[in-house]
Amino acid sequence: MSHQTGIKANEKSLKVFGKAKSGKFRVIKVSIENEELCVTDTAEVKKDWEKDFDKLITPLIEENVPCYILYRLDTKTQVGPAWLLISWVPDTATIRQKMVYASTKATLKQEFGSAHITEEIHATSQDETTLEGYKRHKRAIASPAPLTTREEELAELRRVEVNTDINTESRHQTLGGLSCPLSEAAKQAIQDVLRGSYDYLQFRIDLEAEQIHVSHAGVVALSDLPKHVPDDHARYHLYLFKHTHEGDYLESYVFVYSMPGYSCSVRERMMYSSCKAPFLETLQSYGIDVAKKLEIDSGSELTEEFLQEELHPKKMLHRPAFAKPKGPPNRGARRLTKPQEQS
Repeated sequence: MSHQTGIKANEKSLKVFGKAKSGKFRVIKVSIENEELCVTDTAEVKKDWEKDFDKLITPLIEENVPCYILYRLDTKTQVGPAWLLISWVPDTATIRQKMVYASTKATLKQEFGSAHITEEIHATSQDETTLEGYKRHKRAIASPAPLTTREEELAELRRVEVNTDINTESRHQTLGGLSCPLSEAAKQAIQDVLRGSYDYLQFRIDLEAEQIHVSHAGVVALSDLPKHVPDDHARYHLYLFKHTHEGDYLESYVFVYSMPGYSCSVRERMMYSSCKAPFLETLQSYGIDVAKKLEIDSGSELTEEFLQEELHPKKMLHRPAFAKPKGPPNRGARRLTKPQEQS
């Protein structure tokens, strides 16, 4: 989910946006000042877009100050010139600045004209705002996402698999999940999360009654989240992770199944494992769209970096080649075996 701040472009900026459609400007710098989108600098077309890129954009980038850069490319859309939107939000910016610029980007695109903006870059370092940085961004988008280890294993299995005859005597057995009903308090807590009353819920299973109860509900900072994960019992956790990614402000539901190993009884481990899938289906039926399902042993794993990586895995442009290990240094020369003569 993404949200907007209510910040709008002022009258002067709207006039500049209107003139930009005619192709007069090459670059427009937009900043958020006094709760308004303000055009703070412009430059007209000099040469072609590549030669103008670094000459016109670099002077507009301030080291610690976020801004938006609208840059006109030399390609056309059905409605006019194509524009590139660079969201410059350096790592040194405050959390509030990052949130405000991420949340206002959608408004800027709408007021400038989304149909004119054909490409976007979220830049956090100055080299990403250069022509070379833009070209790297293009290459990254064009590169296929790398396979996970599991995907590589499945691909290899498909490549070498041997067909097996299946007849009427074949048997397939599946074990479905055990569905435990929710208590009335748990149902109410889920509805309260959807209304925005809470951003964190913790659920426990009553092993005797075989019912799911809410054991904690509240507004929890990410830094405090590990403290809520028990180290002696299994639990289900639902957390609304508020963060930014590539310039967008996002709110993503994360489901966490915490199981602290063998400190739990066998029955407890089996109950939580069996009830997980039906419980997730129940959350979905209430309108909870879980973006990521995680399993952890300890609450210390729940860091911002961990959640960011799980929700938005980084693309690898180059996969290192496999280096065949060298043989033993003293194994001697390779022996040649003489073929046996057939009698």
